[in-house]
Amino acid sequence: MTYATHSFDALMEITARPPIAFVRGKGSYLWDDSGRRYLDFIQGWAVNCLGHSPPALIEAIAEQAKRLITPSPAYHNDTSVKLATALTDLSRFDRVFFANSGAEANEGAIKLARKYGSLRKNGAYEIITFEGGFHGRTLATMSASLIGR
Repeated sequence: MTYATHSFDALMEITARPPIAFVRGKGSYLWDDSGRRYLDFIQGWAVNCLGHSPPALIEAIAEQAKRLITPSPAYHNDTSVKLATALTDLSRFDRVFFANSGAEANEGAIKLARKYGSLRKNGAYEIITFEGGFHGRTLATMSASLIGR
């Protein structure tokens, strides 16, 4: 795939994109279809900082995929229970909520805050967010974001 010869019309625009098509990545670097190397300052859009193609992550994903991949959260599975236990043991929290995206995590936080306000703070319901922040593309998270207003 080269940027010059490929149509990107099938992709919905979510942001202004420069005329570059990346074809591979390693660590903190990306390479475009012409072989040019770029330092990736926004890898994962602040969702993760794992880098591109780290060998330990590739191995862990491959091993997990051989056993169980994307199980429904409607059922328990050993891997999520082990991770939840490790996280609660290392933190001051007694439970965790695993989410598929930042928007889903923010939606969960909004619901939890509103429930707490309803039960413990005389019906308090207002949510404070960072001005100019981006919190996701769901209805609730867009209303909390400057973008999309």
